Amino acid sequence: MNIKPLLIGLGLGITILSGCSDDLNLVGSTIQPDGDKMPVYVDTFQMQATTLLMDSVYARTTSGLLGEFYDPLYGNVKSDYICQFYCPEDFKFKKEPINGQIDSVDFKIIYQNSAWVGDSLAPMRAQIYQVTKELERDFYTNFDPLEYCDMTQSLGMQTYTAYDNSVPDSVRTHLDSSGNNTYTPTITIRMPKEFGQKFYDESIKNPGTFSSQENFNKFFQGIYVTNTYGSGNILQISFSSISIYYKFNMKGSQDQDSTVLTSETFNVTKEVLQLNRFKNTDLNSLLEPSDSIAYLKTPAGVYTQLTIPAQDIVDRIGDRVINNIPLTMKAYPQEEWQWALPAPANLLLLPKDSLPTFFVNNKIEDNKTAFRADYNASSRSYPFGNIANLMQEHIKNNPDKDMVLLLIPVERITAKSNSYYGQSQTYTTALNNYLLPSGVKLLKSKDATKIIVTTTEYK
Repeated sequence: MNIKPLLIGLGLGITILSGCSDDLNLVGSTIQPDGDKMPVYVDTFQMQATTLLMDSVYARTTSGLLGEFYDPLYGNVKSDYICQFYCPEDFKFKKEPINGQIDSVDFKIIYQNSAWVGDSLAPMRAQIYQVTKELERDFYTNFDPLEYCDMTQSLGMQTYTAYDNSVPDSVRTHLDSSGNNTYTPTITIRMPKEFGQKFYDESIKNPGTFSSQENFNKFFQGIYVTNTYGSGNILQISFSSISIYYKFNMKGSQDQDSTVLTSETFNVTKEVLQLNRFKNTDLNSLLEPSDSIAYLKTPAGVYTQLTIPAQDIVDRIGDRVINNIPLTMKAYPQEEWQWALPAPANLLLLPKDSLPTFFVNNKIEDNKTAFRADYNASSRSYPFGNIANLMQEHIKNNPDKDMVLLLIPVERITAKSNSYYGQSQTYTTALNNYLLPSGVKLLKSKDATKIIVTTTEYK
């Protein structure tokens, strides 16, 4: 391979040198005066891209996914969750139920309008089971519900469609005085009345059960929510709750006796555990060796692994300073069939050995050891910019190893800061594993996986 060192002066003269190398193209240039030239070298390397199975991800959240969805390319995914419920300290029933009896109990699954993937009219059935074993603080998504639940004892079920045709448009589109939509889609599952009666009786006989979250969790470990019928839709759940309804007596304004219906509600909040489970099948075709495609699929499906030949780079550049390593991952066009998965909007690039702690420790991109790229739909690419800092950090710590990186779809939480001149700037406040179904095919041709390293030699 020919080497073409080029020295460019800021003055009028331009000097071109030439040489020879078996492996690289080098271009040397200078921004110094003719008497003090500084060579700049541009070296070309080849990285490797492979598809890697990722059967679980870290997902600490109060929201979840519920349903099952099949994509002809990316296979099938089933999503469900286990949740605990928050108990206020020293909880008591606000009123005394008539004759100490509970009327009814509802489990509610709340989501937002259009917060789903797939066919909104696909018939589905949600079913719930009581958790019988204390949950572990393990937020990875490959837990086995059979370890925690008695699947022979259902607490209720309800068929539904994501878009409820029985709700009139006047209700669906109604706004309050602030312009906010008042309708919230909800799946309501009627639970056994005895379940709520047990709560009330316990609050009378053993009030210490409700004195702390720890004591409450021993009394009631939680609920497992899953789908037992239907496919074609996955809901993005905002939160879940249990409402215990009962009547009590009160005196009216005329001293007359009145009966009033009220309820006590226990919600899933950030103070308690929610474990989300994703089970992917039909991924074998994505994992087969390919010379042209590397895949990404969420949730908890496959990642793309990049291997950059850091050892070769070190051997070639020696003591030269790395100035620039631009990295852009290019993608194939998305599929066009009905309900085709979208490309993930954000990708995280980080060393593979950083993954176990990155999300657990609530880290974000720092453009040194972790980089983030937005998906550019017009160019079908993820531009990460200059990853020279990442390479320099790797060479400093692992000069004898190639650099192994992962591309991970993420959800980006942002905020805006205002400058003195009134201009706002968006910045990242949190990065989470992306949990909605998505998929993209990345190019791994020789041109698409070319790595160009620009270095400077100071003399």
